[in-house]
Amino acid sequence: MRILHVITSLLTGGAERLVVDLTLRLRQMGHEVDVAVFNGADAPFLQELRQHQEVKLYILGQSFYDVRHIWRLRKIIRGYDIIHTHNSSPQLYAALANIGQHKRLVTTEHNTANRKRNRFFLRLVDKWMYRQYEHIICISDKAADNLKAYLKRDDRIQTVYNGVDVERIHQAEPLEEMKSERFVTLMVAAYRLQKDHETVIRAARRLPKEQFEFWFAGSGDRMDEVVREVKEAGLEGQIKILGNRTDVPQLLKTADVILMSTHYEGLSLSNIEGMSAGKPFVASDVDGVHEITDGYGILFPHEDDAALAEILQRLASDRDYYAEVADKCYQRAKEYDLGKMVERYEMVYQKGMKK
Repeated sequence: MRILHVITSLLTGGAERLVVDLTLRLRQMGHEVDVAVFNGADAPFLQELRQHQEVKLYILGQSFYDVRHIWRLRKIIRGYDIIHTHNSSPQLYAALANIGQHKRLVTTEHNTANRKRNRFFLRLVDKWMYRQYEHIICISDKAADNLKAYLKRDDRIQTVYNGVDVERIHQAEPLEEMKSERFVTLMVAAYRLQKDHETVIRAARRLPKEQFEFWFAGSGDRMDEVVREVKEAGLEGQIKILGNRTDVPQLLKTADVILMSTHYEGLSLSNIEGMSAGKPFVASDVDGVHEITDGYGILFPHEDDAALAEILQRLASDRDYYAEVADKCYQRAKEYDLGKMVERYEMVYQKGMKK
């Protein structure tokens, strides 16, 4: 099969990680898989794909929303059997570019909510767009339920859980140069409005600086704002801003706890990656996170910094409890192995080809 992924960018994020993993694994299985990117800003995921010269990278520009991408896509998609989109603008632009071309369209919904669903005109456009897709994949059951309610049920919607290379992360070596005497909590997340770094900053203020340390890894539009908030809180020595990293598995193995503080998710790859490291995973109790974490990792009420601080204190002081949570998280991660995800996507593509 000839498959083209279309995505806004290859900056840090779960959708971007999925595109890279799918592209490389499906190529190993004998398919021709390439990637079109709206914003070609340099980033580790982009560099990772460039190392594989057989993968064609179409850099359409430097904007997420440039309408000229529609015409650029029209030329590109002619050479492919299946067009697989990720994120809002690629979903719409690929549907428009496909008018008259009749390519098989597949899309992945990466979140449980979408603001367009609350605005009348955007809702009309949105529903037209979804009608153009043969398969709509959601990365969590909650995301699928929400979309089915929005579209009044739809048999094209199915759930395919995100996956990661669990053993690659579990077997990674810790970074000796970053080991700390303090109890380290790591949050790997893009600096976007969706993510809730502020609750972590407030929790850090509640904990003794000499005992607890926090690492923020990632990039994004709000990075400067978060850096400023850390400085204003007087926590520069306690919260380290690591920026974009290409050694996330090693970071996960170096930290003591993996954290995802967020306002909403589809199904966070950071959840599964954190659990794969065999460390306790702690997260906000919100849609898309609850589903995978409940009963395995530890959930805290949304934006409740006091509860988060209390959880971290217990994990740092109770080693038996720490070991119990860590083991549960690792066993849970195994259920979301990358190989299972790739097989499910291949089955979706094959259904489209049989029509």
